[in-house]
Amino acid sequence: MTWEKELFWKKAAEFHGHICPGLAIGFRACEAAAKKLSLEFSSDEEVVCITENDACGVDAIQVILGCTAGKGNLIFKDRGKQAFTFFRRDTNQGIRIVFKGFAENRSREENLQYILEAPLDEIFEYKEPKDKVPNMARIFRSLKCENCGERAAEHRIRILDGKFLCLDCYEDYSRGWGR
Repeated sequence: MTWEKELFWKKAAEFHGHICPGLAIGFRACEAAAKKLSLEFSSDEEVVCITENDACGVDAIQVILGCTAGKGNLIFKDRGKQAFTFFRRDTNQGIRIVFKGFAENRSREENLQYILEAPLDEIFEYKEPKDKVPNMARIFRSLKCENCGERAAEHRIRILDGKFLCLDCYEDYSRGWGR
């Protein structure tokens, strides 16, 4: 991918709706991933991103690299960290990109400029992925909940007293274990 910084930044900002340091983190993470793994825009599931947050930067990943929840190549593993793992399915290569953080004495605007202009190695740590390449997305049958009547993917249905129940109607019986 030819990294067209101004064009990609404009696309990310238009998609996200405003310009902010969080969007810049995701934008630069895309740049780093594209360079490290020679990534192209993912029209299907060629590129996978496991994001460890649900913040602004995820919008940049969607628009620049084509990773989306609907295609199944954007996986949310929310840990509250500005960390993103990218995989190339064709080579099984992956990299975890972790934002190093902001300097406490800078303004929001100064942080934005810093993220957009600093060398990638200065703002990110590069690590081995914690995860393996996720399986390709699957299509599941929909089953009707016997309580509310709404349909849910079969892998999200629970059985209680012989009845198929959606997660909203199912009352978990864990007694506090497994938390």
